[in-house]
Amino acid sequence: MSPGGVPGAGRPASVSFGEPERWPRPFARRTRGQVVAAAVCLVLGTGLIGGAVTGAWLADGPEGPGTRHAFAVAGDLWHEVPVDQLFPPTVQGRGAGPGEADRVWTRIAVAPDSGCKGAFDALLTRALAPVGCERLLRATYTDATQSHVTTVGLLFTEADAAGMEALARRFERERLDRRGDLMPLPYAAKDTTAEGFGPGQRASWAISVLTDAPVVVYAVSGWADGRTVDEPQPAEDAMRSGATTAPAQAGLGHEARGLADRFERALRQRAGTPTERPS
Repeated sequence: MSPGGVPGAGRPASVSFGEPERWPRPFARRTRGQVVAAAVCLVLGTGLIGGAVTGAWLADGPEGPGTRHAFAVAGDLWHEVPVDQLFPPTVQGRGAGPGEADRVWTRIAVAPDSGCKGAFDALLTRALAPVGCERLLRATYTDATQSHVTTVGLLFTEADAAGMEALARRFERERLDRRGDLMPLPYAAKDTTAEGFGPGQRASWAISVLTDAPVVVYAVSGWADGRTVDEPQPAEDAMRSGATTAPAQAGLGHEARGLADRFERALRQRAGTPTERPS
């Protein structure tokens, strides 16, 4: 009590912090059951909070901050990653062939990066028009026996996440990735094994519209000897057990899908996409 003060009227004007103030401890005599219950609540609460944070990080939609960042990063890869990293000189395909046989593909040509004018047949150009064309990168590979050639394409679009979602839904709903009149065109480089790889030599193909990146990944395969193909077949059909078409028997569906899958996976890894959503 300060001089002249009234007991209980207030605290002193000066307080020393040398010793902590000792307040009553109403919870000091907790029972064993109370302690256990409190510990359980703490663990459950921590788990729920941690789960919520993890769920937000793994969000597979445009609302997730991690996904938004990865989407933007993926859109810039075409001018930030060296060509030998986007299209490696060799690509390993463990278990990618018929009967889960291993595959090794060797790059034989890389097309100059360009726009999309003249790069697709008219109907495919029209189907891809809603997402626009920022840049198109292509490279052609051959298998270890140099019997097959496959062109891989990375179409970097101008669309946002909603636009890619809309295109992916349309491709799935209308099965546009399986229509023979929507096959991608190959890249036939002169003085290479793929010189005779033209529109008539297309045997099998795969198209993936990504939703976690502004990219359409595709691959189209054929024979290296320039033979024409009367009945091209989408990769998923050519890979089915018991398929008897010429592309299926030659494993050209596996060539197209195997390369497309590996480039899709590599692109996601470079962009840091948290999850791999099937396309």
